[in-house]
Amino acid sequence: MYVYRCEDTLESIFTAIYRVYEEHRPKDEVLLALDEEPRLFAEEMIVTADQERSGKVVRTLCRRFGMEDYERICFALTAEDVEKAQAVYRTVVSGLALREGAGYGRLFEGLGDAQVCKAFKLARSAERECCHLEGFLRFEELEKGALYAQAEPKNNLLPFLMAHFADRFPEENFLIHDVGRGIAGVHYRQTGPEAWVLIGGKGEKGAAVTKGVEAALSESELYYRSLFRRFCGEIGIRERANEALQRNLLPLHFRKYMTEF
Repeated sequence: MYVYRCEDTLESIFTAIYRVYEEHRPKDEVLLALDEEPRLFAEEMIVTADQERSGKVVRTLCRRFGMEDYERICFALTAEDVEKAQAVYRTVVSGLALREGAGYGRLFEGLGDAQVCKAFKLARSAERECCHLEGFLRFEELEKGALYAQAEPKNNLLPFLMAHFADRFPEENFLIHDVGRGIAGVHYRQTGPEAWVLIGGKGEKGAAVTKGVEAALSESELYYRSLFRRFCGEIGIRERANEALQRNLLPLHFRKYMTEF
């Protein structure tokens, strides 16, 4: 057994996949591990993220399977699941075993394989949550005109959210704060690939972000917030309220930071 111990990042996991092929390991005897649990009689390798190697894996995945399946792999790797790296690795191995062109757009079709099925479920769950947040995220105007939003996603979706809203609001300065992970995405009023950055993380930096973003809201924001809440309270017909349907369309998980609640 060959155990590749990865960091919980896309770059590190892709680097590990590259090394498996580079070092000609038996594909069925490889484990990509995110935990520190010891494995008896296993040869262990510590994987450090390598931009060049991970970049080659990205280009191979996009060429062999297409952008849609590549994005699903990325979504699967945002999950808070310690076995996600192995599931994605086995999915990629099964896809690369097909002849050139045969796996394009079909990477996740082999759901009879338990690891492929697991990767598919992780990706579907993360993609669904991201789609919800794109609609449910609420921006508030701060005193200096920047926009601020909070969320506590179950999956590590901040890069996807930043890319989405950077495309929607290229002329706005805004910040999206992942409260649970203590990280934030900051977008500057410009266009291009360098328009936004991620800051914070675990430890002191994450605590500083959590504390520092609690800035005062602008007067106009407070005024329109009260109007919006009153509108949402008055528009419903109390006699026809259907709380079960409301929870189905708008789960409680997303309501904590929504203005109307």
